[in-house]
Amino acid sequence: MANNDMPTLTRMVWATRNSLKGLRSVWRHEKAFRIECWIGLAIFPLGLWLAQTPLELALLFGSCLIVLAAELGNSAIEATIDRFSTDLHELSGRAKDMGSAMVMLTMINVILVWSLVAANRFMG
Repeated sequence: MANNDMPTLTRMVWATRNSLKGLRSVWRHEKAFRIECWIGLAIFPLGLWLAQTPLELALLFGSCLIVLAAELGNSAIEATIDRFSTDLHELSGRAKDMGSAMVMLTMINVILVWSLVAANRFMG
């Protein structure tokens, strides 16, 4: 049976299984992802204290989840490039640099969101 012919629930089960496989893989092979997870867990109590509304809490933790999603994307780009060749190539370097920039921008977003929520708590 082709993937498009699968019942919706079966497709969702397979997609969930594949997603969990991807999370296990990134956890096992990517130190940056593990560090970002540990940092997220470390600042979790601060976020619970800092947020004054459910919306602020969602912004704080959502910004951290976006970093993890970007790291997954960056790791996927790197794995794909390395599958074909580990030789230095301008396009490979650009792709990897762009993936890294994606992660950096999401980290800047975390700093911005957390700073604004903190400013609102202490100055608002």
